Amino acid sequence: MIDLHCHSIFSDGELLPSELVRRVEILGYKAIAITDHADASNLEHILCNLLKTLEDINQYSATRLLPGVELTHVRPAVIPRLTEEARRLGARLVVCHGETIVEPVCPGTNRAAIEAGVDILAHPGLISPEDVQKAAQKRVFLELSGRKGHSLTNGHVARLAVEYGAPLVINSDGHAPSDFMTKEFARKVGLGAGLSMSQIDELYAAVETHFL
Repeated sequence: MIDLHCHSIFSDGELLPSELVRRVEILGYKAIAITDHADASNLEHILCNLLKTLEDINQYSATRLLPGVELTHVRPAVIPRLTEEARRLGARLVVCHGETIVEPVCPGTNRAAIEAGVDILAHPGLISPEDVQKAAQKRVFLELSGRKGHSLTNGHVARLAVEYGAPLVINSDGHAPSDFMTKEFARKVGLGAGLSMSQIDELYAAVETHFL
């Protein structure tokens, strides 16, 4: 199991990083990325504090912690600058909060995030074929979400990603202990989006190769 999108107390999650990692460790996770909600106001705070505990966690845990952020509800024009700033501050991956159908995300966010070269476009909603093609070209991973509401368009995202060769990732968008998926449930998310079991296995192999 690898999950590259979840939240700690540094934004709207319920758990300290140490407890979060411990809870997924007992589920058999190989890696977890903490990607707290960020804009210019808290980007540095999140990453500096997450990096303080990174070595202690990774030295003693069977689950590897990856430090990241999720750029959330920032204006499309700001995404490139904040993406660069996050990486300068030590983010191993940058997620962008995509145009989910259940929140008022600014139109153009999906396109701006892909063009900025973020690592993962989270819950991209009714993403256009043109943007999926761009994601394939730039190797930006499109998320299939295990989270209520955001998951409603997983089938649309998966269908276009397969058609145009864009990489996919299955994430929990976990905020609380009950949000973290077992291996079996994560694969059901993929099956529910229309993927075959062999496609899901290939998805996880590609995620591991790219991010670990």
